[in-house]
Amino acid sequence: MKKPNSDETPFSYPVKVGHISANPVEVRLAADNRELEGLAKLWNVLSVPKLEADLKIARWKRDGVRLKGNVRAKIVQACVVTLDPVESDIDEEFEQIFVPEGSKLARVPSVDAGEMVLDPDGADLPETFTGDTIDAGAAVAEFAALAIDPYPRKPGIEFEDHIEDTGEDDKKPSPFAVLKDWKKE
Repeated sequence: MKKPNSDETPFSYPVKVGHISANPVEVRLAADNRELEGLAKLWNVLSVPKLEADLKIARWKRDGVRLKGNVRAKIVQACVVTLDPVESDIDEEFEQIFVPEGSKLARVPSVDAGEMVLDPDGADLPETFTGDTIDAGAAVAEFAALAIDPYPRKPGIEFEDHIEDTGEDDKKPSPFAVLKDWKKE
């Protein structure tokens, strides 16, 4: 496994596209302590005690690669109410297609008017890559990051002393309101 540079993801597992066949190759990835510390900084969480993934990597169409698998992680974040540490587990299935840059398979389908047609429930568009390598580790880290709760709370903790704004004070005052206290002299 190649160790990441400062401009790369802290968790990297390069895969040579030319070595991938139509038969899926199964790979198990696990982040070491240095990578876990880098992910905690990248994700802005207190710590990442565990990140691992089981992947199936296979050829897709002629030039593409399909990465399919499961990512599991344990993260510790600060509670948004108390700032106490909150542990959470991530267990996500994912699938990502990679195609070479410039591939017709990476283009967004469109209609005659030039509008993009996107199906929110459909498959994601393929990611493009340059050269002959994709980074399976970066993809795993990205899918784990997407599953992080942006507002973690300790169990049983609710916002207290929260005053809901009714919007009454948002009305513009009448331009004549200043005249109500005006007295004739």
